Amino acid sequence: MSMMDKLKNMLKGHEDQTSKGIDKAGDFADSKTDDKYKGQVDSTQEKLRKQYGTPGDQDQPPPS
Repeated sequence: MSMMDKLKNMLKGHEDQTSKGIDKAGDFADSKTDDKYKGQVDSTQEKLRKQYGTPGDQDQPPPS
């Protein structure tokens, strides 16, 4: 089992917390770079959400 598989299994069932962690890490990177790489950070956040099956924007209602 690869490290990524182990990580996915650990995060399974904790999608909300994973999404919050992704947001927090992105905000930290943006603050340290004065938003110089905001587009790349946002792109990476979206890729991580897709990879780990987390909801996108926290302001949007969950799908029915």
